[in-house]
Amino acid sequence: MALITGGNSGIERAVAVLYAREGEDVAMVYSREARVDTEETRDAVERERRRSLLLPGDVTKSAFCEKAGERTINEFGQLDVLVNNAAFQQHQSSILDVTDEQFEKTFRTNIFGYFYMARATVPRMQPGSAIVNTGSITGLQGSKELLDYAATKGAIHAFTKSLAQSLVERKIRVNCVAPGPIWTPLNVADKDARKAGEHGRDTPMQRPGQPEEVAPAFVFFASNADSSYITGEVLTLLGGETTAA
Repeated sequence: MALITGGNSGIERAVAVLYAREGEDVAMVYSREARVDTEETRDAVERERRRSLLLPGDVTKSAFCEKAGERTINEFGQLDVLVNNAAFQQHQSSILDVTDEQFEKTFRTNIFGYFYMARATVPRMQPGSAIVNTGSITGLQGSKELLDYAATKGAIHAFTKSLAQSLVERKIRVNCVAPGPIWTPLNVADKDARKAGEHGRDTPMQRPGQPEEVAPAFVFFASNADSSYITGEVLTLLGGETTAA
């Protein structure tokens, strides 16, 4: 079974539903503000005739992450895949506009949360399990309006490679999916209509990717049948761009 953080809409929903189609039960960690979206994702998972578990809480809190791992095991008896996907981002035109509060929220959500969830779930995983982190092209190329967010994504890429080295003897694989511009609520939430309409147009494919086009990469990394010899990798999905780094 799979535990997904940020499991409400966008990439999270697409991954949860595709995992369900592949036969996985799904537990979803979500913020209380995203309850309605997460319930819709739960319904979509259950339409695939798989079980689901909703875990409202805050991934920036270590104690909550421990409880989420414990509840998942109590409900399903096992934990095969962790998808670290919870994220926060806010565009700012200058470093002078990034407040202490924003900076801390971004780091606590995007990298503290990944670390806490991994630490909580690794002891509960068996050999053959997998962790899939969500990175970003911004973590490789930077982003002038997402200084704090891009920094956390770079940290996630390094965390992926380091954790993969740490867990290889336990036969737990760790990989990262690093998308370019994807059409999700997170990516356009704080943009005006004009900028939102331009999202992804600068890719060679001249459009943003859809969450359903990203989700198969998460299935690939979760599957021992497909990626048993792959760990510590960062896979970019960039709409035709070939110079990720």
